[in-house]
Amino acid sequence: MPKKQDEISPIDGEILNKYTPKRSLNRKAFYFIEKYLPETSAKYFSECNTFISFLTNEDKRVKKTYKANNCNNRFCPICTWKKAKKDAMKLGIMLEAIMQQEDKEFLFLTLTAPNCKDVELTATIDRFNKAYHKLFKRRNVQRSIKGYARKLEVTTDQELKITKELYNRKTDYFGKRGLVVGDDNPQYDTYNPHFHVILVVNKNYFTKNYIKHEEWLSMWRECMEDESITQVRIERLKKKGNSNGVLEIAKYTTKNDDLLLSQKVFDVFYKSLKGRQLLAFSGMMKDYAKKYENGELDEFKEKDENEYTHLLSAIWANSKYVQELRALTESELEEINRKKFVEEVEDID
Repeated sequence: MPKKQDEISPIDGEILNKYTPKRSLNRKAFYFIEKYLPETSAKYFSECNTFISFLTNEDKRVKKTYKANNCNNRFCPICTWKKAKKDAMKLGIMLEAIMQQEDKEFLFLTLTAPNCKDVELTATIDRFNKAYHKLFKRRNVQRSIKGYARKLEVTTDQELKITKELYNRKTDYFGKRGLVVGDDNPQYDTYNPHFHVILVVNKNYFTKNYIKHEEWLSMWRECMEDESITQVRIERLKKKGNSNGVLEIAKYTTKNDDLLLSQKVFDVFYKSLKGRQLLAFSGMMKDYAKKYENGELDEFKEKDENEYTHLLSAIWANSKYVQELRALTESELEEINRKKFVEEVEDID
């Protein structure tokens, strides 16, 4: 017999502590996005992850997501969170495979430009894409770079005044302008699209075909046709797997704190990002992305050898998940434990 709600051990509810706030954010996002969706899509969005089931072992210490009703909308806080986890795992495995099989190194590149107004965001992203392709067609870049994974991220500044936190994040910008905490924020109601890129290079990159930081900056200015650009970030990606670079590429294109500020801000993001390719691969990274999808990199995945014995189901009702725990049937035990499940990466908040 299934356990009643009050009989379930507190440890059975721990995993839902990560889903509950995301489910609440989904409801807020639905309020903003409903006007853009046809009836069927709106229903899928509003009911996203109202049902989730997890596999667990005998002592209930291990839990693996099994099934859920995902809406798969890129503006859904739950689905973007799940996709970020999957992308991080995929990228980590790809980098590990390239490092071992191709003996390559990796760089982390960030390309940005001054903030733009809301009415300029779509055109600015178009300009970024055009400039990026021009940059990677340059002879010295093609000679040095063997592939890339590129992610578009967009942030917004909606602080009317300069707060202490904002000043600490943009000390150089405000300091050069003689601005202090409490002053009007000159970047209020602006948007900042930028690219995070993982680059594949040969082991001898730093002694042969090396591109200096100043050259990256100069090339990006020329490709963007914007001399006001003051910086690019380029550094060696020292760690593989769940490194900061991998997490930057895998994380959300737009943070929920930005996306869900207001209907006006949501509309700007929605109209500028809908239908765009957000994560792109090229060269060796594109080849290994295909290998990953074809199962050719499974040897680099961490195998899950746990013996699953129970199913924990959770249904959203009255602003919380109501849980039910039951033992797997004999047929379920055989089918589920016959398969190999890949360990999930840590959550990206």
